Amino acid sequence: MGTPSQVVILPPGDGPLEILDVEIPEPEAYQLVVKEYASGICHTQISQIHGPRDANIVLGHEATGVVLKTGSEVTYVQEGDTVLVTWVPRAASETSRLPQHSQIELPDGSVAASRNIFTWSEVTIIDEQFVVKVDPDIDKEVTSIIGCAVMTGAGAVENTAGVKAGESVAIFGVGGVGLSAVASARNLGAEPIIAVDLDQEKLEFARRFGATHTINASKEDPIAAIKALTQRDRYCIVDGLAVSGADYTFDCIGGKKTMDQILAAARTGYLGGERGGTAVLVGIPFSPAELDVMDLLFHEKKFIGSVGGSCSPGHEFPKYLDWHDSGKLDLNVLVTARYSIDEINEASRALAEGEISGRAILVF
Repeated sequence: MGTPSQVVILPPGDGPLEILDVEIPEPEAYQLVVKEYASGICHTQISQIHGPRDANIVLGHEATGVVLKTGSEVTYVQEGDTVLVTWVPRAASETSRLPQHSQIELPDGSVAASRNIFTWSEVTIIDEQFVVKVDPDIDKEVTSIIGCAVMTGAGAVENTAGVKAGESVAIFGVGGVGLSAVASARNLGAEPIIAVDLDQEKLEFARRFGATHTINASKEDPIAAIKALTQRDRYCIVDGLAVSGADYTFDCIGGKKTMDQILAAARTGYLGGERGGTAVLVGIPFSPAELDVMDLLFHEKKFIGSVGGSCSPGHEFPKYLDWHDSGKLDLNVLVTARYSIDEINEASRALAEGEISGRAILVF
């Protein structure tokens, strides 16, 4: 007997999201059935909604919940455990078994598939590798964004880039992911922490998370502004210009323009002295980049990618919960909008049109 649930479906074609009553099947050997408390609403899903699709899709990839049922081979959790749900395997290096992707049968007999998992639903079915067991006393709503937004932004700074105290950071795009990156940079002792965005309200919000400087890219050239804030008393033998730029730059948007900008804003190296800075692509790109390869070469810069903050969720998530509890990353401030499942189309519209500062969640 399956478990009834309302589930958000992205149908083929170009229609709006639909909410269907479905039966979540019994779990297979390594699967769990999880009743959700809340789920994050991520820009990745907005990209899926506005992209081409020829089949039913189930969406969402970060949540909090409680385990209702477990498959016969599940040993990590048991029924009644509280979990954080994420799209990155909990400890991929500890197993050779590939996790199973989630899918469900719809009332008309068709199938809706996910990219790893789906969380825009009252109940989900998921491979046990995609959950992290946590204390049942956590705040079960705002912590739902740890499984993507926090992990992706904070992890990019700490894990992918390896930012150290005293190093300079510039973060392009300060939505939920970018604000998590700002908070992580502050917790690591970076200086300065430069937030770049087109929205002045979001920039002021970024100061609450640790940004020391803000640049409104709709009003000034962010590359020139970053270089002015980070100029050093040294010169590059290749072009005779002063060394400047942030030690690490992060694109939390993934746009063509911002991909170009993070490389240009990364610190220039100087021949025989020190290599250049590192540009980190965090947001998912949907267009090709045209990087200045001469800048990359002669200033010995790096351009690297970060997927899911290079995180191992089983190791990282307890730390992020501690950050929240201690005020180092206040998720109550970061979560700025709450919606019911019936409001999912309005929530998606508001996020796509830039009306949400911070992160929005679905509350079940």
